[in-house]
Amino acid sequence: MTDTLQEVQQQPAVWRETAAMLAARSTQIEEFLEPVLAQPDLRIVLTGAGTSAFAGQILAPALSRSLRRRVDAIATTDIVSNPQEIFAEDVPTLLVSFARSGDSPESVAATELAVTCLRSVHQLVITCNADGKLARTHTDDPTALVLLMPPATNDRGFAMTSSFTSMLLTAWLVLAPKQDLQLADQLAAAAEQVLARAEELTPYTGRHYARIVYLGSGALAGLARESALKLLELTAGMVVSYYDTPLGFRHGPKAVLEERTLAVVYLSNDPYTRQYDQDIATELRTAIGDDNVLVVDAQPSAQPKAQDSARDSVLQIDGVADVNDAPLALPYVVIAQLLALRFSVALGRTPDNPFPDGEVNRVVQGVTIHPLQP
Repeated sequence: MTDTLQEVQQQPAVWRETAAMLAARSTQIEEFLEPVLAQPDLRIVLTGAGTSAFAGQILAPALSRSLRRRVDAIATTDIVSNPQEIFAEDVPTLLVSFARSGDSPESVAATELAVTCLRSVHQLVITCNADGKLARTHTDDPTALVLLMPPATNDRGFAMTSSFTSMLLTAWLVLAPKQDLQLADQLAAAAEQVLARAEELTPYTGRHYARIVYLGSGALAGLARESALKLLELTAGMVVSYYDTPLGFRHGPKAVLEERTLAVVYLSNDPYTRQYDQDIATELRTAIGDDNVLVVDAQPSAQPKAQDSARDSVLQIDGVADVNDAPLALPYVVIAQLLALRFSVALGRTPDNPFPDGEVNRVVQGVTIHPLQP
């Protein structure tokens, strides 16, 4: 697991490097985005496949709220298969593409279909691979801006880790209004805290869970989905993972709970939303026991651990209590990455290559892009 572990551990450093890169290109970024974002009827579409799509799902609710405009998270896989439905509304569009390699067949196809279906489209390409087809296609396009992540984020391991978090951070810093680049350092310090406390996760990975459920609200719903995928990937499907929102989970999916289930609940920093997150955490503790519920929180506890036994199952991250839920997903997801790594090793898998027979590939294969008939 040498590559994957290194790529998880390097994230605080590459987040700081990413912020420095954005600062160096701030004028160019502003000149590209300012006139695009000034369009009153602009639609922003965040796209990618797999983990890259989940970056959009984390960002879309928070960006829609902060920008006061329409922001949709739509996977490239949905755009490619149903472009005329996705782009049925011919309005000015900013297509934001997330891609680690930029060589997945759907990556370039989605950008081409946007141009085919829409009269006015600009492209913001956020990628980790300067040599990828997506970056090469759009580098000289006057209606596009390519933002390359630090080279180390082009993960060599099978699963996306530092690529995912660096691209998510970039999109938040350049699209959310009035962002201070010092946020990257704040998030990096929180992630360093998580990495230093990695041993606190050992009791969970030693219990041989058959199922793991991740729950989060709003922006953290996308994080729950990414967390579930990371576990599924690195254990090669040997541990069943599930994701949902705290409120949605009660409407049938709660049936997944059984005696060998671990539930991970991400608490929102929004005071209204976190009430629902806390409610489901309390309900789960009653249903499957405190030891089988891990709550991840950025707010200081009102009760000392000695007076609240449930606090033993809370992983509290200091220093990010004032952070929006979208960027808060960065230190939160490090916990999910570490859990997935540890479960993978405990099950005898190889995290860098959990599918040695090639059933699932680092860059998706076997996709035929069919021409769109007029």
